Amino acid sequence: MIDEVPVSTGAGDAPRAGRRRANELRALSRLAFQELQAFPGAVRDMHLGIAGRAFRGAGPTARPVKLMHDSIARTAYGAVSSGAQLVGRLVDATIEARGIGRDRELSATRGGSSVIAALNGLIGDRLERTGSELHQSVSVRVHGRPVPLDTGALSEAFPEATPRLVVFLHGLMGTEFLWEWGGERRGDTYGARLAAELCLTPIYLRYNSGLHISESGRSVASLLDQLIAAWPAEVREIAFVGHSMGGLVARSACHHGSETGQRWPERVHQIVSLGTPHLGAPLAQATHLAAEAFSTLPETRMLGAFLRRRSSGIRDLRHGSLVDEDWRDRDPDALRAAVCKEVPPLPGATHYFVSATITRSPNHPFGRLLGDILVLVPSATAQGRTRRFPFEAEHHHHLAPAHHLSLLNHPDVYARLREWLEPRGG
Repeated sequence: MIDEVPVSTGAGDAPRAGRRRANELRALSRLAFQELQAFPGAVRDMHLGIAGRAFRGAGPTARPVKLMHDSIARTAYGAVSSGAQLVGRLVDATIEARGIGRDRELSATRGGSSVIAALNGLIGDRLERTGSELHQSVSVRVHGRPVPLDTGALSEAFPEATPRLVVFLHGLMGTEFLWEWGGERRGDTYGARLAAELCLTPIYLRYNSGLHISESGRSVASLLDQLIAAWPAEVREIAFVGHSMGGLVARSACHHGSETGQRWPERVHQIVSLGTPHLGAPLAQATHLAAEAFSTLPETRMLGAFLRRRSSGIRDLRHGSLVDEDWRDRDPDALRAAVCKEVPPLPGATHYFVSATITRSPNHPFGRLLGDILVLVPSATAQGRTRRFPFEAEHHHHLAPAHHLSLLNHPDVYARLREWLEPRGG
């Protein structure tokens, strides 16, 4: 079996011949100083909003003092912002001149990739739009590094490639390394055990979780089309295992691949969702409401603006959106969202669901209120009051007591995975 450490292979991240390697450390420094340069302006606006309310209460006689106060405040905050810009330029010039970070690929390390993944989750759509070197396009990774989608590279990365693939998709702000969470040692993952016991080849994907889920699904579908064509063995079966947002991306990818006539969806036999918010996540919904509330007052407008900068991926978690129609030509900050398009189950594939609660019983008041901390049971099982996803009750497993990240590497979940992914016919 393959020596299984989270793997991800993809064309998007594969280095192109003749192209200079991205300096991710320099890109991180630039982003940090850009944010630092913008921060004083946001504080200034909050300061002026609070002061303005106080001056209005003092009456017209306070107007000269207000004008002087506002002028001084704007000058002071502008000076701080200009200072941050100057320091940022000096730091950037130093990094460039000395070649700092040129030989270190942060996204290939556990620590560095977690920082970049968090940024992708928060502002990944902006990183892609600006062409930032921190944008993580969809890719298959082995030992943290992308694998080009050609037969030679795939044969080298997967020397014991089998006809049965299991594709793992992480959640928001995650990477393939997260599948080791709670394991006794590095490489102790679901994929490693499935490879050893069921002769499956685990494929770990990394993607920019800040993009719309439908965009990530489309990219995953395209990647799989290339992967299957170049795979060293003839692929007969594909299974998906998605944690949190990853389960939505898997469903979106299968829907897009099927709608566009790609052949690989016909080979998908199982789609497993681990703590996936099929009906939306409470935290994403609360953030949307908070952004609207904070934006109504000058004193809190800075907080509202900050929350409204959240990525498209986070916004899609509000209701579990899977297709472009859910967001295209729509106001992302509208208080009331339009109804999501319901994506039907992939024909020929069996959908399995795992939910969790921090209480032993899912019916406990705290279990109902908090679920696994991030996802409630009705959403994880897609059985809400107004929205329901058609699946068989026997395909659901509940884990308790457990939290959201427990689902990444838990013996009870693995036992179910092994049962569900057992080859048909034994």
